[in-house]
Amino acid sequence: MPEPVKNIDNYLDTHYIHRSNWLRAAVLGANDGILSTASIAIGVAAASDVRDPVILATLAGLVAGALSMAAGEYVSVSSQTDVEKADIEREKIELAETPDIELQLLAEIYERRGLKKETARIVAKEMTEHDALGAHIRDELGLNEISKAKPMQAAFASGAAFTVGGLLPFLVTLFLPLNTMEYSLYGFALFFLVILGALAAKTGGSSIAKAVIRITFWGTVAMGLTAFVGYLFSVNIA
Repeated sequence: MPEPVKNIDNYLDTHYIHRSNWLRAAVLGANDGILSTASIAIGVAAASDVRDPVILATLAGLVAGALSMAAGEYVSVSSQTDVEKADIEREKIELAETPDIELQLLAEIYERRGLKKETARIVAKEMTEHDALGAHIRDELGLNEISKAKPMQAAFASGAAFTVGGLLPFLVTLFLPLNTMEYSLYGFALFFLVILGALAAKTGGSSIAKAVIRITFWGTVAMGLTAFVGYLFSVNIA
């Protein structure tokens, strides 16, 4: 018989799923920050012979993008939170009005997960006696502390990450030669995206190669299309 795990908390810490909420927002924000500002800069640089419009457009895109990203994440995740709260309130009402039906529903959930009918019924009864609402929130609604929506956390992670990601191509527009600006932006943006993909994969415990290939491919597509638009409508912005 195997020995029990002495410290279950340390064992659980070897998994990465608890990082999924903020990591998703941070990766999305940083990726969008790099791509958006680099793409704007590339598009304007392709249509301009002077540096000032490139810098101004990139800075405006950086500020607007960071605020938009943070606000968008907050509104989106807040909407998810509202749905979760509404479902929990409905569950409270159902537990108060039809406890027998809710108990049967819980037993059927456990049975579908592989327990025998008698065992499922026993487990459902014990879970109901211990914490009926908590059992239904977790097993019927599929909500837990890991998946629980956190609007402020998502908004801050996304907005801050967008700012950091956007600053990188912005610095390129400040210091590198204008006559090769598009190529410099593309090269540095790809480099930044590779680093981001590798860091995100490492933090989340997933495949680094797969993350780098995915983020590089879509980054190239986004910046290439923006550069094409800039050349297509090439106007000398002075």
